[in-house]
Amino acid sequence: MRNRALLALVMVAAAIFVFGVAGLIVSGREEPVSDFVAAPRGTPAPAGPQTLQLRPDTSPEPSPASSPEGSPDETAAAYFQAWVKSDYDAMRELVDDPPDDFADQHREFEDAALSKSLRITVGNLVRTGDDTAEIPFTQERDEQDAGTWRFDSSLHLAVRDLTWKVVWTPAVLHPEIQPGGSLVRTEPDAGPLRPVTRGGREFPQNSGAEAYLDNLMNQGVAPTAGVAVGWALQIDNPGLPAKTVLSYKPEKRPVGVRTTIDYAVQAAAARALDGVQRAAIVAVRPSTREILAVSDKLGDRAAFERKYAPGSTFKTVTAAALLNNGLSPDSTVECPAAYQIPFHRSIPNYHNEDHGTVTLRQAFALSCNTTFARLTIERLNGDTLVDQARAFGFGVQGESAGTSMCGSLRRPENPDALAEDSFGQGTVEATPLCMALVAAAVESGEWRPARPLADEAPQGELPQSVVPLPSNVAEGLRSLMSAVTVDGTAAGSELPQGVAGKTGTAEDWQGGQDHAWFIGYRGDLAFAVFVEHGGTGRGAAVPIAARFLKAL
Repeated sequence: MRNRALLALVMVAAAIFVFGVAGLIVSGREEPVSDFVAAPRGTPAPAGPQTLQLRPDTSPEPSPASSPEGSPDETAAAYFQAWVKSDYDAMRELVDDPPDDFADQHREFEDAALSKSLRITVGNLVRTGDDTAEIPFTQERDEQDAGTWRFDSSLHLAVRDLTWKVVWTPAVLHPEIQPGGSLVRTEPDAGPLRPVTRGGREFPQNSGAEAYLDNLMNQGVAPTAGVAVGWALQIDNPGLPAKTVLSYKPEKRPVGVRTTIDYAVQAAAARALDGVQRAAIVAVRPSTREILAVSDKLGDRAAFERKYAPGSTFKTVTAAALLNNGLSPDSTVECPAAYQIPFHRSIPNYHNEDHGTVTLRQAFALSCNTTFARLTIERLNGDTLVDQARAFGFGVQGESAGTSMCGSLRRPENPDALAEDSFGQGTVEATPLCMALVAAAVESGEWRPARPLADEAPQGELPQSVVPLPSNVAEGLRSLMSAVTVDGTAAGSELPQGVAGKTGTAEDWQGGQDHAWFIGYRGDLAFAVFVEHGGTGRGAAVPIAARFLKAL
């Protein structure tokens, strides 16, 4: 009998499993790449992770009638297995009287910790009584920026209803969490970071972009993706001060929220407007539609949001419609002092100038109102002009579909309205940003909306809504705009070589002095210069554009 009892005891001992340093790694909710190492007592540990032996159980052999199911080490092993798999339902089944929010407490802990991976190292089981046991373990969590977070805890077990169960408290999650407490992640309440230029530099003094930067701050724009801003993990127990258990503070605070603004271009725009009242410059990169500069002395972000009659700069849009309907830059046209719309009003040229028979290129360069009014009446119609304007980002007033914040016009109701719209008067309105995008479309051969000023999107990502210009239209417009600076209304000015553009002088329907415009491009930079009540485009806007471009 004694020998049989001894053999039985050996068999029971051989059935006991031990577990130890197992290198459990869990990332997010992924399955672990390895598992606990389990081996019968006395079995040599396998190569790799080392196992730790349980202390021999020297307690008297329990009577069969009162023997609990399983063993504390089996229950603990199952619990840890479920934990690293985030299987909270399986864990709950192993816990004695778990709280209703058992799974929620685990999820909230993980949401606060934001651990990239979890490793649990388990020590030796210790019997603390006939029906109780304790197993020490260590959690190692990889935390973003802060490295490894390591802390020790204990798992308590007890026999409940003849079954080994985990006696759970929040201290299992972290030894300093008390009932009702939790792990909380905090971040510095420093408010939104200040906007900076694309290169991380502060904006030039008195840059004219202040209203736009304040708007970004009011929107609470986030720091550039991937920039560390610092954080802390705190234990928040009821009635006690919060205790920080892990924190990260970057060596250098982020410089700010990067915008698309280029420091040199912004500085050039700002200095070009020194001494000028009620004016704005907007510059964009045609290849990407990034806003490179906005210097605005109009107030209330008017360069982006307030619409003005664009005057003859809109002839760029009308010329695109004419080129798209059979004309070429070398087509012969008339530029009389006045054009009488049949049975309607007469359209005069500026200062009643009569240039006789010219090419379309010359008519554009000389900004002949009579030419564009006549060609629009004879060759186009309201729908054609509106459709062409849509292709340059304009919406139609009174029609919600396709309405643009950039520019707009009404659908012409009669020949008089059609003629006035053809040279940028009548119902046509546009922001300086809108007209800079028109110039950018000519340079690049396609129209696209501007990218957001806060440079959150990847540099190579281009906006949607691309509207390509037919190749003959794009090439023709480039020829027309080049003629303006070579032998047209902007010729003989201080503009540097290689600039193509279009002047504009727009009547103020409220009766004030005319508005002055000049739009254009040079290389991969397009711009619009607007001077409210400045007079003529050549007299007021072109000199500002020259100062701006020569400073680059």
